[in-house]
Amino acid sequence: MAWDFETEPEFQQQLDWMDCFVREEIESIGLVWSKPTDPFDVHNKTTCALIKPLQQEVRKRGLWACHLTPKLGGQGYGQVKLALMNEILGRTTWASRVFGTQAPDTGNAEIIAHYGTDAQKDRYLQPLLNGDIVSCYSMTEPQAGSDPGQFTCQARREGDEWVIQGEKYFSSHADFAEFIIVMAVTDPDVPVHKGATMFLVPRTTPGIEILRNVGLMHESLDEAGSHGWVRYNNVRLPADSVLGEPGKAFELAQKRLGGGRIHHAMRTVAYCKKALDMLCERALSRYTQGSLLSEKQTIQNYIADSFIQLEQFRLLVLYAAWWCDKGDRYKSRAYISAVKVQASEVLHDIVRRAVQVHGALGCSNETPLANLWMTVPTMGIVDGPSEVHRMTVAKQVLRQHQPSPDSLWPSEWLPPKIADARKKYADILDDTVGNL
Repeated sequence: MAWDFETEPEFQQQLDWMDCFVREEIESIGLVWSKPTDPFDVHNKTTCALIKPLQQEVRKRGLWACHLTPKLGGQGYGQVKLALMNEILGRTTWASRVFGTQAPDTGNAEIIAHYGTDAQKDRYLQPLLNGDIVSCYSMTEPQAGSDPGQFTCQARREGDEWVIQGEKYFSSHADFAEFIIVMAVTDPDVPVHKGATMFLVPRTTPGIEILRNVGLMHESLDEAGSHGWVRYNNVRLPADSVLGEPGKAFELAQKRLGGGRIHHAMRTVAYCKKALDMLCERALSRYTQGSLLSEKQTIQNYIADSFIQLEQFRLLVLYAAWWCDKGDRYKSRAYISAVKVQASEVLHDIVRRAVQVHGALGCSNETPLANLWMTVPTMGIVDGPSEVHRMTVAKQVLRQHQPSPDSLWPSEWLPPKIADARKKYADILDDTVGNL
C-alpha cells in the first residue's frame, strides 16, 4: 500500500529554493509598497519593473503558474504540490504575482481555458497567462450574500446584443482589470442555478460605473480598497460575449470556486506558520518576571496548542488536496468545505495567542499580526460562509449512513442488540455459568 508523508527530493529542492527566494527577494517589497492594489496593478511602472526580473527567475526554475497544464504554460501540478507551494507563497501577497498564481486571475484563466471560444482565448487568456493583464470576477451582490436566489443583476437579449443591468459587490480589481467576468440572470423564470449566464466584459465598455472601491477591515479608509462596488448601467455586449453556454453560469462558478476555496486554506497554513514563528521568536527574546517568556508554562501551552492545531489543519489541507488529485468529486467537496471552515478557526486561535504574547506591540501596526487578525473573519466569509460549508460537510457525512428502524432511540436499540449478542455467545455463556 502507498501511504507516504515525504516529498520527492527533486520537488523538495524546488520548495527549498522557493522558501529562500520568497524570504530574501519578495517579502521586503511588501514592506515598502503596502497599498492593497500594489501587488496586482500592472499599470504601476515602478512595481512592474521590480516584479518582471523576479518573474523571469521563477520561469527559469519552471515554477511559473504551476496550477496550469503544460499546454497553457504551466507544470500541471496537482493540488498536493500546490498546497506545499502555497505554504511558502502565502507569506506575502506579492509572491502570488511573482509566481503567476494571483487571485482572481487563476480561477478566471481556468474557466476561460475550459469554456472559452478560440476568439475569447486569443483576446483574454494568453495575456492573462503571461501576467501582462489582470482580470475581475463579478458575482457577489450587495443584498444576496450566500443566497444566489436573491440575485437581481440581469442580462436581457436585444437582437444581436446582451444588455446587463444591475449591481455587483466585492468585484476585486474592477477599476484596473482588463476585463470583467460578470454573472447575470438571463432567465428569471427558472431557478437561478439554471438561469444565470457568465459574460466576458471589457472594462472600458460604456455603462460600467464603479460606485466605490471597498477595502477590507484592516485597510485604511484614507486609501481606496481593491474590491469594487460596480453598477452596470445597460451595458451592451455582442452576442459572442457569453462565456460557456447561457444558463450554465453556476456550473462554471463551481469549477473556479472549488479551487479557490482550497487555495485559501493552503495560504492560511502560511499565515498560521508566520504567526507561530512570531510567537516563538517573541517567547525566546522577551525577558520578564525573572525569566524568558519561553520558560513560562502558559507560553509553552500557547506554543504547544498552536503547533498541534497547525499540524492537524495542515494535514487536513493536504488530505483534501489529495482527494482532489484523486478526482473523487464527493470526497473532495466535503474535505474542501472542511478545510474552509477550519481556516478561520485555526488562524483565529494562533494569531490571538501571538498577539497576547507580543502585548502592546502585538496591538500595534508595526507587526503583521494586526492584518492577520483582521483576516480571520474574512476567511470565514470569502467564497461562502462557514455555516454553508458546515452544511456541505454534514450532508456528505450523512450520505455514508443509512438509518435503520431499530436505531431511533437507545431504549429501543440496546435490549434487542444485547439479546442478539447473548444468542450468538449462548454456548460460551452456558459453559461459563456451569464452571462457576
